[in-house]
Amino acid sequence: MKMSKLFVQTLREFPSDAEVISHKMLVRAGYIRKLTSGVYNYLPLMWRVLKKIENIVREEMDAAGAQELLMPFVQPKELWEESGRWEVYGKELMRLRDRHNREMCLGPTHEEIITSIARDGLKSYKQLPVNLYQIQSKFRDEVRPRFGLLRGREFIMKDAYSFDMTQEGLEKEYANMAQAYTKIFKRCGLNTKMVQSDSGAIGGSVSHEFMVITDTDAGENDVFYCDNCDYAANSNHAVSKLPGVNEGVKLTGDWKTAQIVDTPNTHSIEELCDFLKIPPTLIVKTLVYIIDKKPVLALIRGDKQVEETKLMNAFGGNDIRIATAGEIEEMMAVNGFEAEKGFIGPKGLKEYNGYEITVIADETVKEMKNFVIGINQKDKHGVGYNWYSEVELPETVTDIRLVEAGELCPQCGKPLKVTRGIEVGNIFQLGTKYSKPMNAVYLDQNGKTQPYIMGCYGIGISRTAAAAVEAHYDEHGIKWPLAIAPYHAIVIPVSTKDEEQMRVANDIYTTLKKHGAEVVIDDRDERAGVKFKDADLIGFPYQIIVGKSISEGNVEFKIRETDEKTAMKPEEAAEVVITAINNL
Repeated sequence: MKMSKLFVQTLREFPSDAEVISHKMLVRAGYIRKLTSGVYNYLPLMWRVLKKIENIVREEMDAAGAQELLMPFVQPKELWEESGRWEVYGKELMRLRDRHNREMCLGPTHEEIITSIARDGLKSYKQLPVNLYQIQSKFRDEVRPRFGLLRGREFIMKDAYSFDMTQEGLEKEYANMAQAYTKIFKRCGLNTKMVQSDSGAIGGSVSHEFMVITDTDAGENDVFYCDNCDYAANSNHAVSKLPGVNEGVKLTGDWKTAQIVDTPNTHSIEELCDFLKIPPTLIVKTLVYIIDKKPVLALIRGDKQVEETKLMNAFGGNDIRIATAGEIEEMMAVNGFEAEKGFIGPKGLKEYNGYEITVIADETVKEMKNFVIGINQKDKHGVGYNWYSEVELPETVTDIRLVEAGELCPQCGKPLKVTRGIEVGNIFQLGTKYSKPMNAVYLDQNGKTQPYIMGCYGIGISRTAAAAVEAHYDEHGIKWPLAIAPYHAIVIPVSTKDEEQMRVANDIYTTLKKHGAEVVIDDRDERAGVKFKDADLIGFPYQIIVGKSISEGNVEFKIRETDEKTAMKPEEAAEVVITAINNL
């Protein structure tokens, strides 16, 4: 490809609306252009990258025994009603009506469609197990699209679905897919961690995410991991061991009797600790949430934070937010109290907005004694309180705590570390979440109907490309891994008016093409500096620069990943590129 013919327009500056490196670089280097909020045009360079990622995914999925198909992007309401997700999926589901007034949606995921395909086509145990996958565009109407391709509304995804007869069969395929994913991301030049995660709207009992570890702002989730063992988990799934009384953590207050004390203007845990001269480990903190429009109180030790996804799952909801000050005031009034944020407690709160108030406690509060707690009176707290005497311990006591770095690994007891990660893939053990409600069954060896045991396995194709940029860049531009780069190399004659430079550049270009290399020759009548800047910005893995040194029989060979430059013969430079692509 000649640079003069390549459809690419690089920009001098980063786009003003871009927040993360991948968004900035991909726009500035001419890979993508925004069409509307969260929706992008994939320009020729980007499309080449995406197709290469797709091909790697196809090769590894096919090698793992999966079979490719393609399902419709537009899906009928009826199937989503069968699974029970039409009403609960949320506003991210883009709903619409066709000219016949039939309700449809743009597919954010394809569990319903694939289950209906299996229901019609897999009738006997003899046809199982099966793994079917597709690569296709998806649409999720994100409330706040951001980060370019990392959190857009329209995106390209590979989703696979397995159908088994037993849980053991599912677990075997789950491990098979985990191994395939490891190979895929390694081939794409990405260092990933497989971490325990929350299943979210997809559902299922077990799930893991493949996270690209990054120190950039694009990392969307905290990943907690242990250097001493293989434990790793997303923040919404991570657990840890906390130091106890034997390690000097004070969990019992010094009050001899329970009493109500004045605590004026103590709206925060810090203010309450300063006023009472106590550590936060003696305070039971009460937070008010609204989950699926229903009121929920979360109780947790004063020095810890609630992890909202854990709380939402403990309640069994789909949407969570913290209650507003106005809602808290109204809740107090309905239950006969006059209190505000900072003084709320669980005792005496019965209902709000037509719903019974649910109270869920974190495990950190169970062992606390003679503690401090809100009593729904302004400027007052209960001190020296205990469970079952002054206040009831809720029926639901579970882990709703956000883990912090330095807490102890649940497997080996060593301190946990935390880093940021970008999710590029996920795998789920769905079980019968979709097969049972949709009556997707097969006949077993005894002629009885059984629901399929299902698994789900996704890879964000466009997210993987963006994550690769987050992991491979410098201030000058992108450093594409060779396997997914739009082109393997660029040949840059410093002066197109120099006949010898152009002759050698064209010879190298022809040789590389002959041996299967994807190569660009920069034939533009531009200053050398412009060519060099564009080559670095676009991110060609190898640059072969033909300049004045050709009079001595040498060209300059540059490796973009390291920016290492070496003088070598033209034929040697070509051979380095040919050898590298043959080793992919």
